[in-house]
Amino acid sequence: METTSVSKLLLVCLALCFMSSELVHCSVTYDRKAIIINGQRRILISGSIHYPRSTPEMWEDLIWKAKHGGLDVIDTYVFWDVHEPSPGKYDFEGRYDLVRFIKTVQKVGLYVHLRIGPYVCAEWNFGGLPVWLKYVPGMSFRTNNGPFKAAMQGFTQKIVQMMKNEKLFQSQGGPIILSQIENEYGPESGALGSAGHAYVNWAAHMAVGLGTGVPWVMCKEDDAPDPVINTCNGFYCDDFSPNKPYKPRLWTEAWSGWFTEFGGPIHQRPVQDLAFAVARFIQKGGSLVNYYMYHGGTNFGRSAGGPFITTSYDYDAPIDEYGLIRQPKYTHLKDLHEAIRRCEHALVSSDPTVTSLGRFQQAHVFSSGRTCAAFLANYNANSAAKVSFNNRHYDLPPWSISILPDCRADVFNTARVRVQTSQIKMLPTNSKFFSWETYDEDLSSLADSSRITSTGLLDQIDVTRDRSDYLWYTTSVDISSSESFLKGGHKPSISVQSAGHAVHVYVNGKFIGSAFGTKEQRSCTFNGPISLHAGTNKIALLSVAVGLPNVGRHFETWKTGVTGPVILDGLDKGKKDLTQQKWSYQIGLKGEAMNLASSEGISSVGWVQDSLATQTRQHLKWHKAYFNAPVGNEPLALDLSSMGKGQVWINGQSIGRYWMAYARGNCNTCSYENTFRPFKCQLGCGQPTQRWYHVPRSWLKPTKNLIVIFEELGGNPWKISLVKRTVHASRGTKSDSDN
Repeated sequence: METTSVSKLLLVCLALCFMSSELVHCSVTYDRKAIIINGQRRILISGSIHYPRSTPEMWEDLIWKAKHGGLDVIDTYVFWDVHEPSPGKYDFEGRYDLVRFIKTVQKVGLYVHLRIGPYVCAEWNFGGLPVWLKYVPGMSFRTNNGPFKAAMQGFTQKIVQMMKNEKLFQSQGGPIILSQIENEYGPESGALGSAGHAYVNWAAHMAVGLGTGVPWVMCKEDDAPDPVINTCNGFYCDDFSPNKPYKPRLWTEAWSGWFTEFGGPIHQRPVQDLAFAVARFIQKGGSLVNYYMYHGGTNFGRSAGGPFITTSYDYDAPIDEYGLIRQPKYTHLKDLHEAIRRCEHALVSSDPTVTSLGRFQQAHVFSSGRTCAAFLANYNANSAAKVSFNNRHYDLPPWSISILPDCRADVFNTARVRVQTSQIKMLPTNSKFFSWETYDEDLSSLADSSRITSTGLLDQIDVTRDRSDYLWYTTSVDISSSESFLKGGHKPSISVQSAGHAVHVYVNGKFIGSAFGTKEQRSCTFNGPISLHAGTNKIALLSVAVGLPNVGRHFETWKTGVTGPVILDGLDKGKKDLTQQKWSYQIGLKGEAMNLASSEGISSVGWVQDSLATQTRQHLKWHKAYFNAPVGNEPLALDLSSMGKGQVWINGQSIGRYWMAYARGNCNTCSYENTFRPFKCQLGCGQPTQRWYHVPRSWLKPTKNLIVIFEELGGNPWKISLVKRTVHASRGTKSDSDN
């Protein structure tokens, strides 16, 4: 059946379901072959699009592009932390309007897989769990723990009831055909033993008991209890089998690329290999494939987790971060979907007969009545093969599968790409930034204004509750006038150890230096000389988070911030350990407290007119300017290559964190042949991991748009530019490393 016919059938079915439950029984079940929708087995092609990672104004266009790309289903997580930022206080507005997003999918005529979790991982801050949850008495995440189960059940029930109230489950005539509870729990379950097993069973039975009328799944959970379906995530899932013979083979995450970390390269996955992986799964009896991601989008604000996950969540997806089609990935996969759709009846009606066509070659044949479909595979990663099948000869490139919907005509081969590669260009706009002004973050009264003091060092998240990326640790040290270094000896030095992601060191208001964690070594230590004077000296440490952890056993217990020891060395008596001294704390920046990112807050301080001639690399500096929206409708981005590290806002909306960390990796040639892993096909080594930052057009006014930047390290805002992202077809040219 052609894709357009399938879409028409879905729209007709949904319309009938809404008209009268007596006309059509809207049901979703499953058997060993497939998900069954209203009595019909289906081969389903799905794609992940996360509603908070784009704007509501982008949603319909993204979903239409997904539909034209041959998708049947849109898959999304539900992000607990943004919906319940404090206990019992809910937010479903703007980018968090889950109901609007699902109704947009329904309007376009696609199904929905709602992955409630509510732990989602997703390279999202704290894995999508709200930080306040950590401080519920007796709390222990994702195990057989009463407080966690009570909170998780309450949120899951709320989301399910919202969907029921809007009649969004397929059993009510809506588009939701599947739901997920928990997420990639298998490794945790195995490590926790009986507690993990008990939690899995509780979560499954809790979800099923909510009566949605659609199946529930658990990904990467081999012991998912009936009737929950266990599913596969990975680069390849052709060897996956569900834990019961009467459950279908579902692939909930076919990774289209990989995420990006500050300081790391850009990852690309060749579409030939991705298509090969999908075709291989289908020929083994798979019946649902979900691309993670189909559109990755942007980690606006402080939503990126990790730590060190970039603001861009492009994921080398078929629809790029900005909502533009990425070629050849989009069209090559669309052709694959059309070929699979032509095989659907044979695929859901029969089991494959497997025949050897050579040492590395096989035929998988599905035959039912008058329908016949064949998949001819060449698993050799180095050599093409000529094979004979049904008294015909077929040429198979290396590492490829040909699809024959009638067991005769080769309509698609995973390695033969017919579409041109799109070349991405970031072009200047007519928009200029007017009159940059600056404001120095006030460091003069750090300890005086602090309301929190403690003997010893406190954990950053325990103090901030993640209200800010920033936490000041301040203390003082008295230096005797008899110290040798005051008479011309070697300067003393300070050592600061931190589990946080960055730390900036100040002594007596003067910047001394910084230390940064990396994607490989997440803790960091600063070592460097300092200038001290006789009398009392103030030491201030600014600890900076770059996203909270999103994965790992009991990550809620992991340390953050300055952990110590903090040691002065080079004094006459040797080393002085400051770790257990009295420390004072200030949560966040003074500029944050004054809301300098907003048009209302900027009037609360005296800004200084900046000029290109006087621009110096000063630390902890706020910048603001105004600009007019550029003409046209192309997606827009800020080129921040002249800056260092910080955050940026447009008209009070947070674009996200920026950091000109230079990429380290292995950027050699890329070939689609053979097994893909993230260390293959890397781009951008020696360049900033992310140079361009998405500016949604819907956030702009025609004139006088406010841009506010907080710069930690010192940068030149006069060199910032607003660019437009355009796509040009250029045969044989790979996409730029544009993140």
